Amino acid sequence: MDAPILVTGLRKTYGSRAAVDGIDLRIERGEVFALLGPNGAGKTTTVEILEGFRRRDGGSVNVLGEDPERAGLGWRNRLGIVLQSSTGLDLITPREALASTAKVYRTPRDVDEVLAAVGLVDKADDRIGKLSGGQRRRLDVGLGIVGTPELLFLDEPTTGFDPQARRDFWELIGSLADGGTTILLTTHYLDEAEHLADRVGVIAMGRMLALDTPANLGGRASLEATVTWEDDAGTRHTERTSTPTRLVAALSARVGGEVPKLTVTRPSLEDTYLALIAPHAVGEPVGADPVAEVVA
Repeated sequence: MDAPILVTGLRKTYGSRAAVDGIDLRIERGEVFALLGPNGAGKTTTVEILEGFRRRDGGSVNVLGEDPERAGLGWRNRLGIVLQSSTGLDLITPREALASTAKVYRTPRDVDEVLAAVGLVDKADDRIGKLSGGQRRRLDVGLGIVGTPELLFLDEPTTGFDPQARRDFWELIGSLADGGTTILLTTHYLDEAEHLADRVGVIAMGRMLALDTPANLGGRASLEATVTWEDDAGTRHTERTSTPTRLVAALSARVGGEVPKLTVTRPSLEDTYLALIAPHAVGEPVGADPVAEVVA
């Protein structure tokens, strides 16, 4: 199928609680899609179903042309998955971890290239147990991309990254997308979603609340802007308007030039996101142990 991910009416329940309640989603080839939502919203359950790690209770799911519940090793060879954390690697080195993982893929990337891409060249031969949290997170990303995946799942990928490492990672994701890799990203960093994603989806209580480009999410592009300025007496003024350019031009004409301490702000992606989820506050996720539900 043309769309690497196509979901219709996806449902997953635990007892009387619907963790995922009728989600529809289509992600196009080469698209970077960010799935946003508070803890317990259904993000992780949805992604685990798409990855083939959790069974659904209803709806249809097509990932790279196959149903994840029945797909085999050939299908998994086309995926890259970056989990929230990895364990059991403390006694080996990043180079060894990447080299051994690369062997299970048909068309792996060069290990040295991956080490450079995730900023671990200087730590390539250190024991993983001695790496910092941020360095281990970089290794997680490296393990996810070493197989040259067609579809890459990234679960909170930059947790623990310093600002420069995050920027470097963003460049890496951009290059992967430019090369045709489809990427599904979950993140709590709204600036990350705005920078990386072609589209974002916001879910809460297992339902998709909004789905659009970051600029247009929730009608953001058409929301009123807030214009603030000072008059000659130093008094601060604030006005909300849907035509900020017209207001600024009028203010400039009134003062005969630059408007003192002028600012124009529109609702940020974070503002829009918080407004969307406010009526749907949820607690921690309720569900079975994912290991117990791994699809054979």
